[in-house]
Amino acid sequence: MSRRELLRAGTGLAVASVMLRPRVSLATAARDYEITPGPGRALLKGEQGGPSTNVWAYNTRIPGPEVRIRQGQPVRMVVENRLEEDTTVHWHGIRLPNAMDGVPGLTQPPIKPGERFVYEFMPPDAGTFWYHPHANSLQQLGRGLAGALIVEEAEPVQVDRDVLWVLADWRLDSDGNIAPGFGNPMEAAMSGRVGNSVTLNGSVPQDQVVRAGERVRLRLINVSLARIMALRFGGHSPVVVAIDGQPCDPHEPDGGRLLLAPAMRLDLIVDMQGEPGRRYAVIDDYYDGLAYQLTSFAYRGEKPLRVNPLDAPLRLPRNPLPEPDLQNAERHEMVLQGGMPSMRNMMGGGKMQGMSGMQGGMAGHGRAIWSINGTSMTGDGHAEMPPLITLKQGRSHYVTMRNETAWWHPMHLHGFSFRVLNRNGAPVLHNQWADTVLLAPKDTVDIAFVADNPGDWMLHCHVTDHQTAGLMTVIRVA
Repeated sequence: MSRRELLRAGTGLAVASVMLRPRVSLATAARDYEITPGPGRALLKGEQGGPSTNVWAYNTRIPGPEVRIRQGQPVRMVVENRLEEDTTVHWHGIRLPNAMDGVPGLTQPPIKPGERFVYEFMPPDAGTFWYHPHANSLQQLGRGLAGALIVEEAEPVQVDRDVLWVLADWRLDSDGNIAPGFGNPMEAAMSGRVGNSVTLNGSVPQDQVVRAGERVRLRLINVSLARIMALRFGGHSPVVVAIDGQPCDPHEPDGGRLLLAPAMRLDLIVDMQGEPGRRYAVIDDYYDGLAYQLTSFAYRGEKPLRVNPLDAPLRLPRNPLPEPDLQNAERHEMVLQGGMPSMRNMMGGGKMQGMSGMQGGMAGHGRAIWSINGTSMTGDGHAEMPPLITLKQGRSHYVTMRNETAWWHPMHLHGFSFRVLNRNGAPVLHNQWADTVLLAPKDTVDIAFVADNPGDWMLHCHVTDHQTAGLMTVIRVA
């Protein structure tokens, strides 16, 4: 396939969506949840009556069941592995005990075929989170294993509807099958495995039907292996109220463009102020020259629900995150290196990038292309992974990340949310907390957090090819 065929996102792109509607909770009275990874089938090309695609799915669904739980209430997630290989489940963004984090070898034994594992935790934070495997991540996530985990506030903001979009992309062949070639070293050294078909909640393409005057809380989750998205909501002014599940100062995005890298989440408040009977496009224009229409808001013809926007606060209640003491924080530096050097008109920051030369060495668990502070850890996690740094428990820590590569990296820290302080020397506005921070080529980003959660925690790029090819390390809190 040519690069344009691979990334094409205009005519012929399968962009699946569903009608805007409330989702059904998976909760039971006992607050037990059953999550079953195994084989499934899905219509990923958006052809009703056409051939379906063999996928790997939770509870046979793409995406997996939407789990909704309450902040501060204990839950049990019973995972039964019906795959023909080992798996685990990582509860992405949840601050939980280390033994429940789902990293094979590092925090738990892998769940073997036919076996069960029970995850038990009490989520301290409300927000938009998700779950996915941390074993053979490239194939298991790339073949469909992902689901949303919503932790509801005791007193949520007032909206007319709470709506979830799980965004994913797939690389399909001409017959609609998932294309082979996971772990291609050339892709691993560049942008990772970017697909040629995008889905929204794993369904066939449809307009998002809305009513004029209503207020919607829209939760976005990017579960792609590598695709970065930059969304523009034509005719609308979405307000960002949370990043990676953590409330921020409500604000409109710079230039109206919402940047969403793999693993990242955004909570938006959208007042539907369009005209009844009209359509307004939602465009993804991250990759230069390859913009496409993700979906559209299609207004029903009925009169507006209200003439003026709902008069209710937009700010979400703050989660109980410990505020870092910046003046007395211990300081650390992490330098991202490796990959192929850049050439103009290739991919990264909206462009494709180059293909000559490669940094990085070899690691004990596969070929290393990337490194953090000169050290490469490959794969998905294993018992021999020594910590890159050890943080004193209970202390505040100030970490500077420098991206010396030519590529974009969404860096995810397990077990914590951190305050995003500065980017390239300029303060980051709107009181932003996150668990995944996107570094552009040559970016320097400062973050800070209190190391209050003991254990060995992974830090890695969530472009999954980058993670498995060395851009991963362990931070010990002790």
